[in-house]
Amino acid sequence: MVAKYLYAFCFFFVLIACGAKPKSAPSTPYIFSVIDSSLKEKYAGQIKESYLTILGKRGFSGSILVAKNGEILFEDYQGYYDVKTKTPITPTTPFHIASTSKTFTAMAILKLWEEGKIDIEKTVDTYLPGFPYSDITVRMLLNHRSGLNNYAYFMVDRQVQAYKVKGKRGRWIKKYRTIKLPVVVKPGLVNNQDMLDFMIKYKPSVIFGANRAFSYSNTNFALLALIIEKLTGKDYPTYIKENIFTPLGMDHSYVFSQKDTGRYQPSYYPNNRPYLLEKFDCIYGDKNIYSTVRDIFLWDKALYQGSFISQSTLQMAFEPGSNDRPSIHNYGLGWRMLNQPDQKIIYHNGWWHGNNSVFSRFIKDTATIIVLGNRFNRNIYKAKNIAASFLAGSDTTALAE
Repeated sequence: MVAKYLYAFCFFFVLIACGAKPKSAPSTPYIFSVIDSSLKEKYAGQIKESYLTILGKRGFSGSILVAKNGEILFEDYQGYYDVKTKTPITPTTPFHIASTSKTFTAMAILKLWEEGKIDIEKTVDTYLPGFPYSDITVRMLLNHRSGLNNYAYFMVDRQVQAYKVKGKRGRWIKKYRTIKLPVVVKPGLVNNQDMLDFMIKYKPSVIFGANRAFSYSNTNFALLALIIEKLTGKDYPTYIKENIFTPLGMDHSYVFSQKDTGRYQPSYYPNNRPYLLEKFDCIYGDKNIYSTVRDIFLWDKALYQGSFISQSTLQMAFEPGSNDRPSIHNYGLGWRMLNQPDQKIIYHNGWWHGNNSVFSRFIKDTATIIVLGNRFNRNIYKAKNIAASFLAGSDTTALAE
């Protein structure tokens, strides 16, 4: 009998050690308490006052939604979706959410992990044959510990190089020159597969060895999107739509890809000059989800309620992934975090061209702040401080941009 139980224990241990997913315990969703109407009205007033001071009167073009206990406390929409036609921003206007897209990619990978379709402890070349870095695991992509450089930095055929020369008075003068690199970069727009093909052919140098330290890189999540495609047999936009957007009722959300270039809607510089479509604008997984604040609120509620992924898996994603040095800042599996003594804030920000995004979740208070903008405005990142107006003791000053 002892041998029987010992065998069972050892088998379970081997499953865990190999990264296989044992049968998960039932999820325990959050049970939201109803907010009294008078308190709700008080919160809305405090939030509005804070919002106008921090962002609303500072050239904001975009949308904001603040919620607590699964209820919307405040939302606002201002500015133009299309400056040229003066098309106003509405609740159904989708915005490029930039790196906040990473939360969707990470959760999709962990959903596949729950289903037993991927082992996040295995190396990336297990799923992407030919991937030239044999010691990088899927987990290292999720927590940005792969050491890979950003694709925008290595998919180039020219490089600006600084050098010094001695001037007439013997002082060193810094000068710059452009050097041609011995690589061939595909002209025009590139996609995720183009990025992988380039990596396989040229094996760009890494920042440091695998799992040595944390270094945020869009390349990690562009590779994760390819892994999703490899495992499911569907392109990333289709998989995300069928498994997240449609089931959750996120009707105004989509993933921008090369198929969508005909409907490209630019974001804007602070002076309203539009950003044009550029070389890396069709790479997804790290970015390229378009959504609304209301749709992201549905995503937020699904995470609280465990309707997409189990609470135990979500807690695993919220565990700090980099402990090289003590800090209240950390990164889990697709999520940034601020670990304070009295509050854990799980969040992700985004920036791409003129698009800025904030998705902050105050776990203890089951409160959420979502901000999306289409005209570059650094004040958007300060909008998280709105929490101080209705959440006692929430210090957001240390949140990274």
